[in-house]
Amino acid sequence: MEIAVNVRFLLPGDKLEGIGRFTYETLRHLVQQHPEHTFHFLFDRAFDERYRFGPNVVPHVLGPPARHPLLWLAWFEGAVARWLRRHRPAVFLSPDGYTSLRTRVPRVTVIHDLAFEHFPQDVSPLVLRYYRYFTPRFAQASRRVVAVSEATRQDLVETYGVAPEKISVVYNAADAHFRPQPATVQQATRERFSTGKPYFLFVGALQPRKNLVNLLRAFDQFKAATGAPAKLLVVGRTAWKAGPIFEVYQRMRYRQDVHLTGRVTDAELGELYAAALATCYVPYFEGFGIPIIEAQACASPVITSDCSSMPEVAGGAARLVDPFSVDSIAAGLGEVYASESYRTELIEKGLQNTTRFSWAESARLLWQEILAASESG
Repeated sequence: MEIAVNVRFLLPGDKLEGIGRFTYETLRHLVQQHPEHTFHFLFDRAFDERYRFGPNVVPHVLGPPARHPLLWLAWFEGAVARWLRRHRPAVFLSPDGYTSLRTRVPRVTVIHDLAFEHFPQDVSPLVLRYYRYFTPRFAQASRRVVAVSEATRQDLVETYGVAPEKISVVYNAADAHFRPQPATVQQATRERFSTGKPYFLFVGALQPRKNLVNLLRAFDQFKAATGAPAKLLVVGRTAWKAGPIFEVYQRMRYRQDVHLTGRVTDAELGELYAAALATCYVPYFEGFGIPIIEAQACASPVITSDCSSMPEVAGGAARLVDPFSVDSIAAGLGEVYASESYRTELIEKGLQNTTRFSWAESARLLWQEILAASESG
């Protein structure tokens, strides 16, 4: 079988984030699990050879690079549609929520979240217009729709009226290098990143939905209430609409105890999780929330939000807080900081929770959706 795949999010270099990580890991496993089938990877720019996962991968570069709504339109409805019409694969798999409407090839589309419908102020007007017009049409035109959580599945049903039986859930997972670290590595990590002090960790792109404004305010409140020596490490790139985050940061009473590290390597990230007092990940909306299970896999206690997909992913193994309440987040920080036994309980439950997630299993489930789409074509 010939399968075309949109791999726009397989970016050159070490730049993979949530959707890129899902794309990378599921495809890497699919290619290895099914050497008898050919996967045509459709890139929108020059690609890194490490993404040629096997001899059954055939890469194609289609222009233009699609990083703007008008270029999304040109790429999916122009370049991709022409390629599909010319090559006629059995299925077109798109792991990033976009697909082409100008094709009769059966489509499997992975939709990660509908955050833009609930928090439209977090994206630009042109991007919002594109999302609101095309996403429901992508879902309706696709033979099978994959959601990365039950929360996203329900959102698709309730917001767009997509038939529930058309949607399957395929989870993300934590990569194998996320694991507990020896005490010596943990101490060395603290010495390097937090002057040897205990620290709370946030991991994610600096953008509105990640709720760093409330986290920073809550950390200030926690410090004022406890006088604890703990620091806060913020790990991630500066993304869109990050201005308010830096405005709050500049006004913090305990700003000297907050370290903005920017990007780190995957190895460093695993060590940072493992050495953290706790990982504090409190977005107000997520399709999945990979840092939750990455942290749990590294034996880090987790503080996360009580809404959207996050309780589902945390699996009863995290301290849940109200992301809209600074007081609630600060209380969570204080409770986890104050009790070693509670941290130990969260660590043990978290390690158990991660056994629910596996990239190999996610790839197997995604393959079932590919088969279902091809057989009903």
